[in-house]
Amino acid sequence: MVEERGVSVPVGAARRKAFSRGRGMKMVILGNQAGALVNFWTVLLRRALEGGHEVVCAVPDGDGRANAALARLGARLVHYRLDRKGVNPLRDLRTLRDLTRLLKGERPDLLFASTIKPVIYGCMAARFAGVPRVYAAITGLGYAFEADSVFKRCVRLLGVTLYRMALRGAEGIFFQNRDDAQVFRERGIIGGGARVLFTRGVGVDTRRFAAAPPPPLPPVFLFVGRLLEAKGLPEYAAAARMLKARYPAARFQVLGPPEQGFGSVGLDRVRAWEAGGCIEYLGRTDDVRPFLAAAHVLVLPSWREGTPTSIMEGMSMGRPAVVTDVPGCREVVRDGVNGSLVPVRDVRALARAMENFILMPESIARMGAAARETAVRECDAEHVAGQMLGEMNIPRGVAP
Repeated sequence: MVEERGVSVPVGAARRKAFSRGRGMKMVILGNQAGALVNFWTVLLRRALEGGHEVVCAVPDGDGRANAALARLGARLVHYRLDRKGVNPLRDLRTLRDLTRLLKGERPDLLFASTIKPVIYGCMAARFAGVPRVYAAITGLGYAFEADSVFKRCVRLLGVTLYRMALRGAEGIFFQNRDDAQVFRERGIIGGGARVLFTRGVGVDTRRFAAAPPPPLPPVFLFVGRLLEAKGLPEYAAAARMLKARYPAARFQVLGPPEQGFGSVGLDRVRAWEAGGCIEYLGRTDDVRPFLAAAHVLVLPSWREGTPTSIMEGMSMGRPAVVTDVPGCREVVRDGVNGSLVPVRDVRALARAMENFILMPESIARMGAAARETAVRECDAEHVAGQMLGEMNIPRGVAP
């Protein structure tokens, strides 16, 4: 993790005194889904709880299994209303009102928000509620920054304006790659007082995602991600169709939850690809590890990423990856070493890179070993979580 120029904010004297008496900090961790906190932030939550701090997870309700998992960690749950994909201003104002009331009631020492709407409306609400310290994690630029149509340019203008308002009082902003930080600078989003920090995504639990030997051939390619156009799912299906005609024994799988709203790939379209014989749709899962263990190569032809967690998880289990040469992906995949980089939206180049693993299957184990080494050395979640807590000046309290 690297900090760019900015003002380092020390823990206040009153807070230090409180820690000397054994009292921890109260933190609100704000997300758009309980499942996302479980999948991506479990190690950070556990480290904070082990440090003696009170952790409140604020998420929309509706996922009982994920809620229970957060409760088992020792976090307390509170809920608010959120329209994750919509652009209805009345619903977003309702979210802002809910979060303002929530934070005024909780009176936390620190807010940590991740994903687009929680960052925007959570940081605004924190200012209204008088939360003294606010940190935001930019996990990707998302649909609003694609800007390849008039509508998307309008959404981008609105998003930039809201980000400027929200991050004005942030103490620190975590980015997963330098390209995203540069976009925020060029748009005038980052305030002069905010610390600009970089982290290797959320990291990966390299013990939980332990190395696994490749399964027997023929090769199995696996796409893991939400069913979105921006994840490169249509390009993956097109490349799979080309390769399936030449190598019928090869398998091309898709694992991920259906999505709705702008930029989603409808489930009917995915089922049509499956009926045509080019892909296998595996649905969604709460544990991706068995699917990673049963695959040979991960594929993510994304248009842009923060840092792709699914790829880091596959690398941790010893799987090479084929990804696009875009921000986020090229931070973890080295072309010819632990995987392949291809141009964005180039179906033929994607098919050629995948074909290389069919023609040279010995490269799967070699690149997979390099992928595991990269994950352990650069992406371990314990290291990432420890550094993030340190960058937020969260000391170790006295655990009860």
